[in-house]
Order: sequence, then structure tokens, then C-alpha cells
Amino acid sequence: MNFINKLSAAWTANNSLLCVGLDPDLAKLPAELRDAPDGITTFCTRIIDATADLVCAFKPQIAYFGALGAEKQLEDICRYLREHYPHIPLILDAKRGDIGATATQYAREAFERYGADAVTVNPYMGEDSLDPYLAWQDRGVIILCRTSNPGGSDLQFLQTDGEPLYQRVARLVANKWNKNGQCALVVGATFPEELAQVRAIVGDMPLLVPGIGAQGGDIAATVGAGQTANGMGMMISSSRAIIYAQPQAGEDYADAARRVAIETRDAINAHRAG
Repeated sequence: MNFINKLSAAWTANNSLLCVGLDPDLAKLPAELRDAPDGITTFCTRIIDATADLVCAFKPQIAYFGALGAEKQLEDICRYLREHYPHIPLILDAKRGDIGATATQYAREAFERYGADAVTVNPYMGEDSLDPYLAWQDRGVIILCRTSNPGGSDLQFLQTDGEPLYQRVARLVANKWNKNGQCALVVGATFPEELAQVRAIVGDMPLLVPGIGAQGGDIAATVGAGQTANGMGMMISSSRAIIYAQPQAGEDYADAARRVAIETRDAINAHRAG
């Protein structure tokens, strides 16, 4: 099953547009896990088990593992996802962007080493830098378009052929680069008007939408702007607000993550069409 089909099936099976990000920060892990050799793996796999029936995807952010020298733990977590939840898409959030020969190695890292169903990439160097990822026709290539950070406007709003650069990227992906039907776009929840404009350009193409939760994106505005006519089409990502949710009486960190994931999924579903 290719990435797009797996994602569509997960949207339906779990009735969810929620994507949970896995961003392990040692300073925020429970005290008993901070010095444990397998603490990162234990933390992430328990979050996965607690939320797997509530999500349409999981998204480990590679920098959080690389900074800790925890690539082996990331391999173990990705393997755990593939073995226990093979029906849920695994997105490697890497935002890679380099020339073709190097991009070929980055694609192998994402798709061979980690077994990801999809990877995030940066289009700044153009189509040939994306070709090594697009060659993996069963995998997803999720391309940065309109990012959720304030500084994204420094470049993404520059005018090119009479439209902002982020809209030019959306058109290139929709009309030229998505030859195998495997592409998606990253569009931030913090800019719902731009999100709606991207949706109008790309039709039903999936959108990875960061920016709710800790970044403050409005769920109602996000869903209204980005959903497709059938109430699908988005992977609305929340990381820190879920995985570091404050436990209430009788809860541990996994219970707290599940509670907030349910709240987030339900808040998203309350505004979906259909």
C-alpha cells in the first residue's frame, strides 16, 4: 500500500485528522526515563501505544534524535511503528533539501534506514533536488509550502509571476512535480487564509498542517480552511501539547497524552464536513 492510500485508510479507520509528533526532549521526559539507556524509546513507544487509535499519522522529528545521538532509538521506534501499527503512516520530519546526489542518500536514510512512509523536504533547490525522493513511487514526499513560523514570510511572500512564492510552490507541486500522485504540502495552521488559498490551488492533495497546540493555531479556522469537501485531506500535527501534557490525578505521561489527543481529535472533528 502506498503512502496516499495508507493515509486515506487511516483517516477513515480512526476517524481522525490528528498527527502526533514525536519530539523527545530529555529535559521534559519523566525523571525515571532521563538517564535510562532506553528512555527515549520507552517514552515514544508508550505515547504511540496510548494514541495509535486516535491518529492518522505519527511524525518523529529527526533533529530531536540526532541532537542526542539517538538515531538507533529512532530506528527502534520506527521499527516498532511498522511492526505494531503498520496501518498508520510514519512521516519522518527531516525537511531535507540538497543537490541530487546528496538527496539520493537522504532518501535512502528516510526510506531504507528508517522505513518511513513519507518524508518532509525543502523545495528551495528545485525539482532535480526532489527527484531522488519522487523516485520512490510508493512513498510520500511532503514539500514545504507555507510554514507556520513568522519568519516564513521573509521568502514565502516574495512575488513571482504575480503571486507569492508559496503559491508558486503549490502550483509547481500540483501541476508538475506530482507525477506519481505521491506529494503533499506543509502549510501552517497559523495562517488559515493562506491555507485556504493553497487548498484552492492543489485540490484534494493532502496537507500536513503544523501549528496547533503549542504554536497556538486555531482549530476551527484550520479545519474550515484546509479540509476537503468530504472532511478529509489534512494531517493536523500536534507534538509538545500532547506528548508533554500535564498528568492529572491518577495519570502518568501516556495517560495524559491520550487524554489531550482525544480532546484534540474531537475538537478537530467538531468542525469537519460530512
